[in-house]
Amino acid sequence: MSLRYDNRIVFTNRNDLYFHLLEERGLKRIVQYNTPFFNKISDEEYNALSISTITWTLGTRLYKLAGESYGNPRLWWIIARFNHKPTDAHFKVGDTVYIPNPLETILSYYRS
Repeated sequence: MSLRYDNRIVFTNRNDLYFHLLEERGLKRIVQYNTPFFNKISDEEYNALSISTITWTLGTRLYKLAGESYGNPRLWWIIARFNHKPTDAHFKVGDTVYIPNPLETILSYYRS
């Protein structure tokens, strides 16, 4: 199952800007993943998807939606990316949330 960290470059950050943070936490370095780049989904690709919708309410969480929709809460980032809202905090009560399916199809779009 594809996770958001698959095929990402891992690098060590020893930047001086983090010196105090590293010292405070007793660390020598920070290991990070590079920022991913996702291609824009074409109209043709979009039309090939089955998109369900829900209304964001109090208690709605991306990981819960991913668990219900994809059987894996760790795939929350797919719904976030598809809606152009990277975290739960970017949604407001009453927002329409678009959930793309089938899973393998949307993953193939984000992998390319």
